[in-house]
Amino acid sequence: MKDTECLFCKIVDCEVPSEKVYEDATTYAFKDINPKAKVHVLVVPREHYRNVDELAKADAQLLAHMVEVAQTIADREYDGAYRLIFNTGEEAGQTVFHVHAHVLTGEPLDE
Repeated sequence: MKDTECLFCKIVDCEVPSEKVYEDATTYAFKDINPKAKVHVLVVPREHYRNVDELAKADAQLLAHMVEVAQTIADREYDGAYRLIFNTGEEAGQTVFHVHAHVLTGEPLDE
């Protein structure tokens, strides 16, 4: 199901431009507009889930696929090493409430 007000649903539907890195039938990945590393890509499911917990409960296979996509991006864009971050909830830094994985590679990040 889509959320007509959701920024990432609009990106997936090409209503809002993005710099696509990867796409398939269930998943879309694009460059973060405010990168925190040399490679900073967001991986999102095409369907709307509010956060990673909601996705895990509804479709664990899709969540596993998102991790596979992250590895594919890290292999292609860097040396295969990466961080995978899911922010869940406002207090944890989630600003868009459509589950998304941050794939970060390139250099050590400030802890």
